[in-house]
Amino acid sequence: MTAPGRRSSTFSRLLRHGFTDPSAAERLLESEELSGVRNDPVLLDALGATADPNLALLGLVRLLEAQPDRTARRVLLDTLIAAKPLRDRLLGVLGASAALGDHLARHAQDWQALVTYEPRDLHPGVEEFERGLAEATDPVSLRVAYRRCLLSIAARDVCGTTDVAQTAAELADLATATLRAALAIARAAAPEDAELCRLAVVAMGKCGGHELNYVSDVDVIFVGESADGADEQKAIRAATRLASHMMRICSETTVEGSIWPVDANLRPEGRNGPLVRTLSSHLAYYQRWAKTWEFQALLKARPVAGDLELGEAYVTALEPLVWKAAERENFVTDVQRMRRRVVENIPAAEVDRQLKLGPGGLRDVEFAVQMLQLVHGRGDTSLRSGTTLDALGALAAGGYVGRTDAAGLDAAYRFLRSMEHRIQLYRLRRTHLVPEADDDLRRIGRSLGLRADPVAELNREWRRHAAVVRRLHEKLFYRPLLDAVAQLAPGEIRLSADAARERLVALGYADPAAALRHLEALASGVSRKAAIQRTLLPVLLGWFADSADPDAGLLNFRKVSDALGRTPWYLRLLRDEGAAAENLARVLSAGRLAPDLLMRAPEAVSLLGDGDGGAGGLEARERAHLEQEILAAVGRADGAQQGVTAARGVRRRELFRTAAMDIVGSYGTEASPATADQGALVDLVGGAVSDITAATLAGTLRAVVREGWGDTLPTRFAVIGMGRFGGHELGYGSDADVLFVHEPREGADEQEAGRAANAVVSEMRRLLQLPSADPPLLIDADLRPEGKTGPLVRTLNSYEAYYRRWSLVWESQALLRAEPVAGDEELGRRFLELVDPLRYPVGGLGDDAVREIRRIKARMESERMPRGADSTLHTKLGRGGLSDVEWTVQLLQLQHGHREPGLRTTRTREALAAAREADLVSAEDAAILDEAWVLATRVRNAVMLVRGRAGDTFPSHGRELAAVGRYLGYGPGHVGDMLDDYRRITRRARAVVDELFYGG
Repeated sequence: MTAPGRRSSTFSRLLRHGFTDPSAAERLLESEELSGVRNDPVLLDALGATADPNLALLGLVRLLEAQPDRTARRVLLDTLIAAKPLRDRLLGVLGASAALGDHLARHAQDWQALVTYEPRDLHPGVEEFERGLAEATDPVSLRVAYRRCLLSIAARDVCGTTDVAQTAAELADLATATLRAALAIARAAAPEDAELCRLAVVAMGKCGGHELNYVSDVDVIFVGESADGADEQKAIRAATRLASHMMRICSETTVEGSIWPVDANLRPEGRNGPLVRTLSSHLAYYQRWAKTWEFQALLKARPVAGDLELGEAYVTALEPLVWKAAERENFVTDVQRMRRRVVENIPAAEVDRQLKLGPGGLRDVEFAVQMLQLVHGRGDTSLRSGTTLDALGALAAGGYVGRTDAAGLDAAYRFLRSMEHRIQLYRLRRTHLVPEADDDLRRIGRSLGLRADPVAELNREWRRHAAVVRRLHEKLFYRPLLDAVAQLAPGEIRLSADAARERLVALGYADPAAALRHLEALASGVSRKAAIQRTLLPVLLGWFADSADPDAGLLNFRKVSDALGRTPWYLRLLRDEGAAAENLARVLSAGRLAPDLLMRAPEAVSLLGDGDGGAGGLEARERAHLEQEILAAVGRADGAQQGVTAARGVRRRELFRTAAMDIVGSYGTEASPATADQGALVDLVGGAVSDITAATLAGTLRAVVREGWGDTLPTRFAVIGMGRFGGHELGYGSDADVLFVHEPREGADEQEAGRAANAVVSEMRRLLQLPSADPPLLIDADLRPEGKTGPLVRTLNSYEAYYRRWSLVWESQALLRAEPVAGDEELGRRFLELVDPLRYPVGGLGDDAVREIRRIKARMESERMPRGADSTLHTKLGRGGLSDVEWTVQLLQLQHGHREPGLRTTRTREALAAAREADLVSAEDAAILDEAWVLATRVRNAVMLVRGRAGDTFPSHGRELAAVGRYLGYGPGHVGDMLDDYRRITRRARAVVDELFYGG
């Protein structure tokens, strides 16, 4: 028994040395196998230096127990205590790998493989490993010899004798030696097959790239030829048998476990293709059928076993095809799509723990490096390494990647690969998931030298390096181009034009020569402005490239920069506020409207920031605040024209804010175009544009009255919004449908009051349509009584007399959207009281009125649809479009508005929701109509944003159509899906309209 005082002292000492279970450690130290050394401080210090002291101590006791006799045990202990290199290596392996501890317990003399510590032992290559495997004659002995070699690699790794790149290279060399040994065993088992054929084994993936993991599929491709004039078919069958046997030797599980799976699925046609092909067959496939990813995989192809001359011939024959892959049509799109698929296939529960495939993982580094290699390696052979870190170094040396960025990626990649190695080494299992248990994280952290708080430090370092990878992943594409353009003298630019052009073409720029000129103008020189531009442009180029028209985005950015380049806050805003630069890139490359608005007032760039200033960022401003600002500007102006100019300037800025908000809010992912609440965004845009228009009319009215009559007009005057304006549903290019109403003030002459009212209307319309840089605002009063032939403005009594005697059912329908928007609020309220009985008639509509509305709608569909227009894609008059939905909702309002207060609204979606609540429409039908109305409205908004002019149909120009698709959430190549979805959604809506509006 151990004395209590001594036990307490030992317990504390074990805790200080990192033992997480000191009680178990005490029991192991008291075991007979450790008698004589249990109190040796050298042993305890050595155990405490391992990744997991408890695991190392348990492994040591098991190894001692496995020794054949007491003498062998004594030799092991004496050597362990006397020889620090062995002590560090053996205990280091035992503390990091339970699997290798199991191997040593089964093969008690293999510890001697760790004794040698000479320079020639530090970095063994294929030949040394082949000698270590030479005595293996069957799968079982091969596995034992393989694990013995693996012991020495792991020992050098955990002791820091080799770095992660050297360890990965040694693992690849060991795999090479193992494939050769396995092939030799297969040949020995079938000598007649070996005589018939030449068989080359070409390593792919991490083995081919000299960067293998501890446990990984070893990807290979087999090439076969006949030997000495043998029949080719017989030779390929013989080669296939040899290849299959070689794969089984490595992959199958025996009493000694397995080595690793040999995976030949990267071969032509994958699992469906023949396992072995001739060189000519391989070449024919890659010339005619291979996909982009297959050429990317060939970057790492390397002959490793069998007929190396044939393997070299394979690599040499395919090399020209690999370095032309970037010239393939849709090269970038194909690679991006492949990458998205990889991320999408990660189970949701594993995304945050994926070291390899997740965001900021190893695949991000490898993917970016390989993409740059394929793009630039065509003309620069120094980039053609199959090893990720070597290729990254070559990219940095060649100026394709900034040295700082390359160093950051190099460090992150090494750390992540080291984590991956330590995770796999523990059980020698193939995994790329970071474990969740604290004990596992503690062991990994300690093995990487994190000792103060291993779990917290590991998580912190892992997240930090992953963030570096995420940040630099996209930047890696673009930064070298800009550095090259910025650092070359004008006379030298031609020297790099071809390489630069290739990079821009790969990113989707249609006019790379013009793009190069813009980049040179923006980023060349030694000024502070140029330095900041060189920092911004790499990321901006990527965001531009993510749009349908990257060339326009870059051109517009140059124009804005030229206009604001000397403004001190401009570049600081883009550099220091993360949202501003991305928002600007999205806005400038999304179409014509927003850039046109911005070019007329470049200082509006400030709205794209984080919104802390008075401008309020991209949040829509309330109508009251807009009106207050405009009225104040009008009050300061010198005359009506200057006042309206000020009002139009505010309107231009606010339209830009709304368009930018819309674009940024709509820029979702290609994979899920319907993730955002599109209905809310449509309401927000429609409400914002309507409020801007109302505030502009209020300011214009104030300016006109102020100049002509001073503070008081001889008549009370109100503007009534109609149509989409009254419904808070204006689009960017919509006219403002209005009615004008006035009422002479008490004691005023009625004729004078009428002349004043008409003069106000005429002057408002004139001033708002004066030619200027601001977008026009057209006032449309055609919904007034008697239409174009009637007076522009009437008194309230005149309206009452007309509606009482002459009003038609279509006018009642039009009045459903009447809402005061400017002028005398009391007069506007009284106008609504006047028209409410018309638009919400007691008892609803008679049958004749319903038939008349249906007749007008049918006539409109047949007469107003533009000739040659596709009715399935016309957003306003087409099948299931805006008119269909709105007329259906308005018919319900006319029929039931008197008894259902919820229907008494000018807003289409609000009225539809009220109809659903009142059980006038089923929830399913309401949802169908709402979806169609929102989609058609978004398409109209998109067309205006993209083309800069209004339109009711999808654009016919391919790039404009793609830009509309991008706004709607459809990525490259999915325009057809967009049109199909539109037709499907509106077809369903039309079926509901036929039932509800036309009565089935």
